[in-house]
Amino acid sequence: MSEQLLRLDHITMQFGGVVAVDDLELVVNEGEIVALIGPNGAGKTTAFNVITGVYQPTNGAVWFDGAKIIENHPQGKMKKQYKGQCDGLYTETLSPTPDKITRAGMARTFQNIRLWKTQTVFDNVLIAKHCRSTSSVFSAAFRLNRKEEAAQRAQVEELLEIVGLSDVKNELATSLPYGKQRRLEIARALAAEPKLLLLDEPAAGMNPQETEELTAFIGEIREKFKITILLIEHHMNLVMGISDRIYVLDFGKLIAHGTPAEIQKNQRVIDAYLGVADDA
Repeated sequence: MSEQLLRLDHITMQFGGVVAVDDLELVVNEGEIVALIGPNGAGKTTAFNVITGVYQPTNGAVWFDGAKIIENHPQGKMKKQYKGQCDGLYTETLSPTPDKITRAGMARTFQNIRLWKTQTVFDNVLIAKHCRSTSSVFSAAFRLNRKEEAAQRAQVEELLEIVGLSDVKNELATSLPYGKQRRLEIARALAAEPKLLLLDEPAAGMNPQETEELTAFIGEIREKFKITILLIEHHMNLVMGISDRIYVLDFGKLIAHGTPAEIQKNQRVIDAYLGVADDA
């Protein structure tokens, strides 16, 4: 049986009186592709922001690669405002910054493409590679890190070849077609050498052909990089075609979890999110 790579224990994220994520428990095993789906506003991106250190959860803990990396509990005014569960279960406060979580082995993309607009395709990926640099500011300033820099540039060349962007490496990132910009954003995340890749609506804005190509691309990423993937997505053909397991959120609460076949038959998920096709 595969080992757990990521585990969320009773994660609650409350903003004032609004509970965006409510007592979420989720597991991603090594080598899996797991999808997190649900209607707009269900709390999916909020959950991603907790996992990656953008938000500190109001309550709960996150385990990654065998270690607890995040923990929090209601404090201050939130002690009275807290509407979630398990408020007495956690006592520590662990709140690493996103850069530390990236170095621990996570990388993510965003709903809205966030490429460096004035940089080339190559430089977008190279800059992301710097999170793995071992050189100091001093050694970089005096070019004492030439060997490491040369190795990183070679790794970027290889990565762009693998993801099919080597032919546009010298073009500005924003000059690429939309589908290739999405691919570049994923390549930039891969440059951080993650164990877990989090994709936030990677098919957003894509036409059916681009979505089909992306579905195949995500599958290739798992095989070529031996990587684990957690994704948020609204394109059900992509989700059902590539996911090993699926979690479904509705109004911040987990309403279902299972294989694609199980989720498609789950009446609660159909009512809340999937719907049914009209009779012809």
